[in-house]
Amino acid sequence: MAQTSPRPRAFRVMVKPRGPVCNLACGYCYYLAKEKLYPGSDFRMSDAVLDSFTRQYIEAQQAPEVTFVWQGGEPLLMGVDFFARAIAWQKQYRRPGMHVTNTLQTNGTLVDEAWGEFFQAHDFLIGLSLDGPQAMHDVYRRDKGGAPTWERVMRACDIFHKYGVEYNILCTVHQANAAYPRDVYRFFRDEVQAQFIQFIPIVQRDTDAGDQEGTALTASSVTARQYGDFLIGVFDEWVHHDVGRVFVQLFDVALAAWMGQRPGLCVFAPTCGLELAMEHNGDLYACDHFVAPRYRLGNIIETPLVELVAAESQRRFGQDKRDALPQLCRDCAVRFVCNGECPKNRLLAAAAGEPGLNYLCAGYKSFFTHIDHPMRMMAEELRQHRAPANVMRRLRQEEADLAVRCAQAGRNDPCPCGSGKKFKHCHGR
Repeated sequence: MAQTSPRPRAFRVMVKPRGPVCNLACGYCYYLAKEKLYPGSDFRMSDAVLDSFTRQYIEAQQAPEVTFVWQGGEPLLMGVDFFARAIAWQKQYRRPGMHVTNTLQTNGTLVDEAWGEFFQAHDFLIGLSLDGPQAMHDVYRRDKGGAPTWERVMRACDIFHKYGVEYNILCTVHQANAAYPRDVYRFFRDEVQAQFIQFIPIVQRDTDAGDQEGTALTASSVTARQYGDFLIGVFDEWVHHDVGRVFVQLFDVALAAWMGQRPGLCVFAPTCGLELAMEHNGDLYACDHFVAPRYRLGNIIETPLVELVAAESQRRFGQDKRDALPQLCRDCAVRFVCNGECPKNRLLAAAAGEPGLNYLCAGYKSFFTHIDHPMRMMAEELRQHRAPANVMRRLRQEEADLAVRCAQAGRNDPCPCGSGKKFKHCHGR
């Protein structure tokens, strides 16, 4: 038996009932290649695995709320009946007073009225993959026949609005949309009328196995500078117009960090290891981004789920996120919010060749430095039991005051903004 550590109070498993099988062939997808791990498989989760996982997952949680996370591949390929059975087993195994929720990530192309009714009836939270306006989305998000998918995804949005299904936009940032942050954000806000948005950088290793080996990246991958500039562009639009009205996951995570709280997203937490992935046959892996033989913990039919999660190898996997940080990260002013981001992106060497520097480091440092002032404002509002949305009024007043001071400044005077530069080299340009 594998050596175990103390069992965690709570953890999450990303369940892939159809494995890597999908009806799309997105140009940046790393997971389609996982079919090679299971040659000859039908990639359909059996009722035996579903039943066993549901029971074990609920029994293992020591928290009053349990969240089932469904992903793929494309989980809707399992059909409504599969998820109806999942709901039935959840009701059977949950303890008195326990609240069970379901989240599901989908490409949206299979969503119809029946799915809309089902999601609404069972309070599913949906993560919908949409990469912005049509011309940007359809560059990489195409089906197996090469046809564009934007119109089908937009129909899913309409169905979700019709049935009152709660959903988040999952937008990947890549070479087709990185240069247009405001266009992408305004599209989600004004046309899709989305309230919740997540941005996910495409940093994809150029390997046939879709793993985290090597340092070469695909052409679709975003650069660090592009991603930092993208986030800054979105943030500047949001912080001036939409605080309290539109919720961007990364901005919420950042505000928590500025409040002195532990970041609530695994990629920005000091350590990880409590967000695992399970394939269709019950194989459990350390993380969704590390589905590879060396990170396979075992199978829940053969070994209890709670033992696999508490394995010493999984504890080390999570602790390495912190312990393997290069000195450059340890000394960084924004470490409190970044924590080196996800280990999957740590493919650069820092000073003197020290490994483990995140590929997106420069972008994140630029972004987190840029937002420091308004984040401090919002944190102050919260501590005074006021709405963070007050930051919009405060920024407008600051900018109006600065405009007055700039109008009175000479070209060689220190810039009124406090940058330390001469006015002619700063706001006087």
